[in-house]
Amino acid sequence: MNKSSLQYGEYYHIYNRGNNKEILFKEPQNYSYFLSLYLKYIDPIADTLAYCLMPNHVHFVIRTKEEKEIKCFEELGLFQERETMKTKNKKPIPSNQFSHLFSTYSKTINKNYSRTGSLFEHPFERRMIENLLYIQRCIAYVHNNPVEGHLANKMEDYKWSSFKALISDSHTNLNRNLVLDLFGDKEYFLLYHGAKTDEFKSLD
Repeated sequence: MNKSSLQYGEYYHIYNRGNNKEILFKEPQNYSYFLSLYLKYIDPIADTLAYCLMPNHVHFVIRTKEEKEIKCFEELGLFQERETMKTKNKKPIPSNQFSHLFSTYSKTINKNYSRTGSLFEHPFERRMIENLLYIQRCIAYVHNNPVEGHLANKMEDYKWSSFKALISDSHTNLNRNLVLDLFGDKEYFLLYHGAKTDEFKSLD
């Protein structure tokens, strides 16, 4: 697996799992907290196309923003006061932001549950997606994880994935328009997810 830095303006499948298959989310509020950190660290540097938080692993399909699209630390308010001068005009680096996400979540879980050591395997896994067919399959694979893992009977029944947000009209921080454009329209998005399950049970 390529552990190179994330490039600007590219599509990726990002995933990580609990160290030694450890449970990452012990209570419902853990999922919500992780998503709040994701919004803080990842939204500034990437468009999110799909995600799924499973009890012991996480998946994201993203498009990293072009460097010119990313605001500097000062505009984002991501620096600490003592770091103002050295970070004022710098921009967050996509790979570093994912590392910050996993690290910050791990520190909170360690503190709240009196545990020590690494919570996630590291470095996180990343795979660049270079064609339309593979990105469609990857998005469907991510959404199918709870069904394949016997945590839900249908994709829309699972609370901690992007599937329901993508097919609804409610507000979302996901790039819904981009996702549906990649499938052509919502009708084909639903058709693909519903009719080709065997094709995306695995990405191997």
